[in-house]
Amino acid sequence: MAKTIMIQGTMSNVGKSLIVAGLCRIFKQDGYSVAPFKSQNMALNSYITEEGLEMGRAQVMQCEAAGIKPSVNMNPILLKPTNDMGSQVIVNGTPIGNFLAKEYFEKKKSLFTEIRKAYHELKKQYDIIVIEGAGSPAEINLKQNDIVNMGIAKLFKAPVILVGDIDRGGVFAQIVGTMALLEPSEQKRVKGFIINKFRGDVNLLQPGITFLEQKCNNKVLGVVPYMNVDIEDEDSIAERLHNKKRKALLYIAVVRLPHISNFTDFNRLDVIEGVSVYYADKAEQLEHADMIILPGTKNTIEDLLFIRQRGIESAIKKLANKGVVIFGICGGYQMMGESITDKYGVEKMGTIEGMGLLPVVTTFQKQKTMTRVRGKFLNICGDLQELSEKPFYGYEIHMGETKVIGEQYFCEIISYDNTIKKQGAYRRNCYGTYVHGIFDEEKTAKALLIALCRKKDTDSEKLLCHTVNWEDYKQRQYDILAETMRKNLDMDAIYDILMSKSC
Repeated sequence: MAKTIMIQGTMSNVGKSLIVAGLCRIFKQDGYSVAPFKSQNMALNSYITEEGLEMGRAQVMQCEAAGIKPSVNMNPILLKPTNDMGSQVIVNGTPIGNFLAKEYFEKKKSLFTEIRKAYHELKKQYDIIVIEGAGSPAEINLKQNDIVNMGIAKLFKAPVILVGDIDRGGVFAQIVGTMALLEPSEQKRVKGFIINKFRGDVNLLQPGITFLEQKCNNKVLGVVPYMNVDIEDEDSIAERLHNKKRKALLYIAVVRLPHISNFTDFNRLDVIEGVSVYYADKAEQLEHADMIILPGTKNTIEDLLFIRQRGIESAIKKLANKGVVIFGICGGYQMMGESITDKYGVEKMGTIEGMGLLPVVTTFQKQKTMTRVRGKFLNICGDLQELSEKPFYGYEIHMGETKVIGEQYFCEIISYDNTIKKQGAYRRNCYGTYVHGIFDEEKTAKALLIALCRKKDTDSEKLLCHTVNWEDYKQRQYDILAETMRKNLDMDAIYDILMSKSC
């Protein structure tokens, strides 16, 4: 039966996901089979498993670090915010409906059974389970029927390591304040602290560490420096969304939609030296882009209205007329069509005019499409003709069905059940598809660079010599993460905590 350890944080975005990933990598390197677990995740970045089930990408990233296949057992509950008051709730990989925050709060207790089942399935298969909490365990208004922090630690008798973020300041107040707000029984579960994202000379921090250990009667297990590792970030708080245009040979602008989802689609391009992938939320930021991407979104209609009101749609259409490449993925693809019809009230009842850049019409359906796919681009004309016949892999996750008017299909896809169909559309310099991760395949990424360089009359060899094998690159990042954490954490103490009797 698996040993369990839990990482909780003093607040959101203290680095819990990366700490969990690093521990997963270290335990794997040390010869253990290890799995991540997060009972409830709130994120718009999601992933489709081989079984066609949906889970948070943060746990997929942690699975990559652990060297295992993702399973919804590692994230039994996923919340995808639809607005400030509610979310789509996904249980064991399947959507069960949209709920207001109050409705979900009342429903949480009934989900303990599903969480328990998922955890015990993992416990049968792995030596170690590293559990990740969410937000802070000291949120007084959320402690009743808690299913993600101390409620989970208690349920699974897990020792807890508390992580604080020194980069934003006040780390000692974070940790002391969190401990003060915990119940005595919860305080006993905390077996040590990690100070994360430190910059500078760690020796200067020693007086604070001594104070903290005396004040809380607990050990600081290490001070982890601010790391320069390129690992997928979690949801819209990710620093990647604040990327600014840097000097480069090619400029790729991603429209920063209010409900942007799966922006990890562009990480593959962002690591290529000479390519600047940046996020734009103003019309003027698009002006000198070589390609503009309309990304996925949880709220297609609302985000289309947003860019329409901001003048971003008008700017995109003008640039499209000037020959700039426009590429839509999932919700962005839907926006680029002639119209979007919502007859079931999935988002907003009625029909809205699209951008008119692609010969397609979209109708929202009650059922969500969730499948992994592989495929190839068809023989296409236009600015991205170099993509013709190139392979890709990825996944689809959307509520709509899109009909192509005419025969200008973009690609051919093979679903997990071996169903083959044509999908996506193009018109001159405008392209769209439902496939997330479509740029991850090396041949596809290179073909895209060649096409954009040809259009710009720039030597593509300067870029191609800097392309990297995407999978190898990611694995190196996990090794760097693990190496840095080993150097700065007391791993002997962490193993003692892990191997001790359950709390």
